[in-house]
Amino acid sequence: MSNRHQLGGWVGPAAVAVAVRPGLWGVAARQCLRLAGPGWWRRWPPLPVPDPAYLRFRLQTAFGDRAGGPAPADVVAYLKWCRQFPS
Repeated sequence: MSNRHQLGGWVGPAAVAVAVRPGLWGVAARQCLRLAGPGWWRRWPPLPVPDPAYLRFRLQTAFGDRAGGPAPADVVAYLKWCRQFPS
């Protein structure tokens, strides 16, 4: 399964949910970089996306077989949770 397929349906709405919350921008950028696959900058396009197998595993363990991935509110809640913990 490609990154594009895995990320396609839920990333746009999640990005909008984060975009309207400037307090989460920094933690969102930090999490994108932390979850990015190794050497992401060497592949075209150079976007910090997670390894497809890792993303599939995390979405499966967090949401089961829910079609469409996490809801925007789930992504916002996750980022708020990440913000509460020290680096």
